[in-house]
Amino acid sequence: MTDFACTPAMLLAAGRGERMRPLTDHCPKPLLEVRGKPLLQWHLEALARGGFSKAVVNTDWLGSKIERFFEGQTGHLRPWNVREQLWNAEQDMASNGDAVFTLAFSREGQDFGGALETAGGIARALPLLVAEPAAAKSAVFWVAAGDVFVPDFDYRQDAVARFVASDKLAHLWLVPNPAHNPRGDFGLALSQGSDAAGMALNLATDDPRPRYTYSTIGLYRAALFAPPWCAIAPGNPQGVKAPLAPLLRAAMDQGRVSAELYTGRWTDVGTPERLAQLNHV
Repeated sequence: MTDFACTPAMLLAAGRGERMRPLTDHCPKPLLEVRGKPLLQWHLEALARGGFSKAVVNTDWLGSKIERFFEGQTGHLRPWNVREQLWNAEQDMASNGDAVFTLAFSREGQDFGGALETAGGIARALPLLVAEPAAAKSAVFWVAAGDVFVPDFDYRQDAVARFVASDKLAHLWLVPNPAHNPRGDFGLALSQGSDAAGMALNLATDDPRPRYTYSTIGLYRAALFAPPWCAIAPGNPQGVKAPLAPLLRAAMDQGRVSAELYTGRWTDVGTPERLAQLNHV
């Protein structure tokens, strides 16, 4: 393993899933199954295949069910299903072939009575994501929404290495616009040469250049969630609700967000119809 194997992931799982009702009335959206596995589990397995070993999951609606599914009580956990679902060769990624994966939970619903939105939730979880307070601003971590289905995505340590070596605050994976988001989110200025990564662009409404949809997967520096980019106090002790897009757009305007286009399978499982389509195989 390289030093980048210790890079943690923040998996966003606090949403109510209103558009998925009635399926989410008694089941948290990240536990809805696609092809026999909960959506959240697909991410955990992919992270483990990449050699990563820690994730923080934020919760609100029915969050205790997510913890119980992964045999959670408190603190660091070892979910049985991550290791069991891996191929034998993949189980050798960790020392002695023991694919230990630890989970921690940021309980927004329990602590504040509701979800804190994306930036507020990440800010709240930073003490769980960043082991060394002295290195808090330079720390990096993955972020992904627990309710997107992206079975071909590789969480790669060399991607972390490139990001760490850059001066960027975030690196985003963008996807071609799905039917439900035809206008997209951000522009992309591709770099010249063999490097597929370019610059994410905060395009004006009337800008004719193409936009792409944010896949919800990205690499982030903790510095994006501190001044001057973010005014939330460290650890978000007040439970401030804040979206992520304004932080990203401000950083894009200063050339501090890179991006690349991902063309593998990707679905925002936002409606019962999309879930049914994924399971109709």
